[in-house]
Amino acid sequence: MLTYDFRLPPGPRTVEYAQLAEELGFRAVWCPEIPAFGHDIWVTLARIAEKTTRLKFGPSVLIPSYRHAMAQASAIATVEQIAPGRLMVGFGTGFTGRAGMGKKPLSLASMRTHITQVRALLQGEIVDIDGGLAQILASDGWLPDRPINVPIYMAGQGPRARALAKEIADGLISLGGPADGFATCLVSTNGTVLDEGEPVTSPRATAALKPIVALAYHHRFTTDPESVKALPNGEAWLASVERSAEPGARHLSVHRGHNLDISNGHDSLVDVSAAKQTTFTGTREELRERLARLETGGGTGIIFGTSGYDVERELRAYAEVAGLR
Repeated sequence: MLTYDFRLPPGPRTVEYAQLAEELGFRAVWCPEIPAFGHDIWVTLARIAEKTTRLKFGPSVLIPSYRHAMAQASAIATVEQIAPGRLMVGFGTGFTGRAGMGKKPLSLASMRTHITQVRALLQGEIVDIDGGLAQILASDGWLPDRPINVPIYMAGQGPRARALAKEIADGLISLGGPADGFATCLVSTNGTVLDEGEPVTSPRATAALKPIVALAYHHRFTTDPESVKALPNGEAWLASVERSAEPGARHLSVHRGHNLDISNGHDSLVDVSAAKQTTFTGTREELRERLARLETGGGTGIIFGTSGYDVERELRAYAEVAGLR
């Protein structure tokens, strides 16, 4: 039986949306760690913890290079104390957050180090971190008693990443499709729910989809800028980027509003005509059929996601798709 979650970028209305998600019957909400684009992840999660009662929640995903393992463990322990049993934690190599700062994703070796250090600290162990011994030293009552057994998941697409997730995490967060062999496999999606008869090129759907479809353009630009030209209208998009800044600073222009809106001035050129094939987009009935296939393929849960356009509408629509209301 699939579980149904929703991803909410951390910003001014995130707590309000989380409260609506709880009301609609979603199991959990997840927030990405995107400090260049929105609110701090742990401040946001603490606010959600205090303003909801049943809803599970967590970061999807934390990027290890942003925080020392001790600071990360302290944040996890703090929020677990605020809302015992409701926090889940995801880690990832950081395409979105790091590309926006001109950095490549982290190595799997650094992921292994950070996750194992954080997990050990939460267990109450003494951990060697950069040549110094560290341990959570909180007196009774200041943090939850150790061990602190918060579920830890890892995002991973390739075989090496998924092998590491099996080894050191409690489950996998997978983009787009499921993977076999995981007790917990949360499939993270992006899209919009179409009304019956509504094309992906309708003004509403286009506004919702352009920031999502643009992810493919951003990813190609980060890995091989010339390859963007192979995408629909890619030459015009790339030319717009090249006019925007000198080569070393173009990533700042590309990732402005990443996945939220088209404020960077380039993503308005994105072609959404193939969105049904490239995103989790369709009518309610079409998406229910896709959910059934994801479950058959090994998915245990779905994280619905959308752009920053009309999040309340999408929360309600995806709740209908999942049969939550």
